[in-house]
Amino acid sequence: MQRRQFLGGLGASVAAPVLSAFQAPAGSAGNLRIAAVEVWKVEGTRQAETGVNRQHQVNPLYVYDELRPKPYHDSAPPGTRTVATSALYLKIETGQGLEGLYGPIDREVAMVVIEDLRPFLIGKDALAGEALWDQMYRSNRHSRAGFFLMAISAVDNTLWDLRGRFFNAPVYRLLGGPTRPAVEAYASCLGYSLEPEAMHQRAQQFKADGFRYEKWFMAYGPGDGPEGMRKNVEMVRILRDAVGEDVELMFDAYSGWDLNYALEWAKQVEKYRPRWIEEAVHPEKIESFTALRRAISFPVASGEHFYGRWEVERYLAAGAVNVVQADPEWCGGTSELVKICAVSSLHDAEVIPHGHSIHAALHVIASQSPMTCPLAEYLVLKMQSYYHFEKDPPRVEHAKLALPSRPGFGIELDPAKVERTSQLKLE
Repeated sequence: MQRRQFLGGLGASVAAPVLSAFQAPAGSAGNLRIAAVEVWKVEGTRQAETGVNRQHQVNPLYVYDELRPKPYHDSAPPGTRTVATSALYLKIETGQGLEGLYGPIDREVAMVVIEDLRPFLIGKDALAGEALWDQMYRSNRHSRAGFFLMAISAVDNTLWDLRGRFFNAPVYRLLGGPTRPAVEAYASCLGYSLEPEAMHQRAQQFKADGFRYEKWFMAYGPGDGPEGMRKNVEMVRILRDAVGEDVELMFDAYSGWDLNYALEWAKQVEKYRPRWIEEAVHPEKIESFTALRRAISFPVASGEHFYGRWEVERYLAAGAVNVVQADPEWCGGTSELVKICAVSSLHDAEVIPHGHSIHAALHVIASQSPMTCPLAEYLVLKMQSYYHFEKDPPRVEHAKLALPSRPGFGIELDPAKVERTSQLKLE
């Protein structure tokens, strides 16, 4: 009964009477009070590949010998197996039955939504997005970062979906309309083997698939000594040799380095023209980012762990980054990412959102100037299964993400893939 009720409710919101864009029923907007804030867990199974694509990236913990993994190698031959899978989706419903849906969201975030934000949201005007964001932000002393701001992000994104369904328009149209017919994506290669031949072939394949930009993830850091540095430099050489001069290459260190290590690596790879080095050090070390940016000839990127426009402004004012990678699932939602774009444009910095998820990022990018938001991140392996339960998830074709035409974010779950549903409640 719960499964049928949940999926049926979502289907009803998608199939609600179609309204011309921005022509709401007379007198209805003022009555759109939030009546329910629910987190639903959907479960099922999927096919997963085994023995391959588990390459680790460097991690801040890997300065400790006992915590650092051995060099990775794909197994041969790869196989497949059936695995259990699940996802959490946030649903917000008004007293009139209009619904917004967003996900997947993290469990830690879901618990903040249920315990802290749900009681506050009940009875509020679902269309008063700016007021609700500001009130949620002011409601808790820890709202400026971490799980609380991520929970605000989830609510904000869900309310944007609800508004899109109310006005019968995709979110990017509510944000000002599209600036291009499709958004170009870069291939984000987390998980792919860094063994030289496998890496060389994979990079060439992405180029053949139409990707003009590829990002690869460093596996080694200071704890690996001179041999790790050699491998990190050799990786860049191999990739440049594989794709030639007409593909941009980006590299991610996931905060696993320090400033001295990053400077040495940059000096050795400068001749291969990296498009950027990402998260070379911990995000709180603004001075290190500033020193790195001043010392090297190619851009510095960071920001997936930026929380809100204020932190972005501090980085930009310090001259610390060229590329801001704020994540709309983490930084405060669609509403905040739009503000971050405005702040970044004042500094001629690009905003290329972190690709933890695509729905919100795609709509914001599509509504912004290509000068500010030129690209989307597409985590190739993750996106193969991340939206498993959705009927029409975002897909890349020839390195482009088509703009959805459905209202809101266009999220609709596929009943054929959902075996069980349950509403997440506080224990």
